[in-house]
Amino acid sequence: MRPGWTDAARRALLLAAVAVCLAAAWWSGLGEWLSLARLKASQAQLVAWHEASPVLSVGAYMAVYVASAALSLPWATALTLGGAAVFGFWTTLWATSLSSTVGATLAFLGARYVFRDAVRRRFGHRMARLDEGLSRDGAFYLFGLRLVPAFPFFLVNLLMGLTAMPVRTYFWVSLVGMLPGTAVYVNAGRELGAVAAPGDVLSPGLLAAMTLLGLFPLVARKVLDRVRSRGAAPGSGLGGERRRDARKEDEHGPDTTA
Repeated sequence: MRPGWTDAARRALLLAAVAVCLAAAWWSGLGEWLSLARLKASQAQLVAWHEASPVLSVGAYMAVYVASAALSLPWATALTLGGAAVFGFWTTLWATSLSSTVGATLAFLGARYVFRDAVRRRFGHRMARLDEGLSRDGAFYLFGLRLVPAFPFFLVNLLMGLTAMPVRTYFWVSLVGMLPGTAVYVNAGRELGAVAAPGDVLSPGLLAAMTLLGLFPLVARKVLDRVRSRGAAPGSGLGGERRRDARKEDEHGPDTTA
């Protein structure tokens, strides 16, 4: 009977796989190819490829997106905008939402089970704020981070891996929380893809998309602040419920009926 894999062996294997992926991306020049100028120049060929092989083209897009999210590579914006220019709004929306969430979950699992000590040494000083938010708002705090990031995308993935949040909760909250912002970027990419001449830059659709792209973080933050303030009001929402429980324990002692 073969001995089982040790934690060190698993970690070494995963590190080797990550190194191979990064080396392949560097050797192929994928990072240079994923520039907006390069994608725009190749738009006609990519659209033709998608029309000839829709499943293969979308599958390749999703594979690159999952890998970039899992490895914390800075390609998300270019991929999202370029994908929308090639695939259109709806295909890019579901493909990007699913791929970014799967990639984020892989990074989350890597931080939890493989790189936990390294992540804690490098970013442990950020955990106090995260723990405070989770203690106050639970999974809604993660939803807020996905809707209006207070931490970089990759850092949320890694730090959440150090918490006790269930993987299923992390996946679905991330998927729903990132969906509105993804839709805004996909819409902007679709409008950018329609630019064929310098005069098209001033088209109403593109101007509206760029305005929405700039306003979305502000509007989303206002909505979140309003939801949190209502939840913190006495007798209502998350904060009110926690305060009622605390007052109950102060007056009658701990509730032992649960």
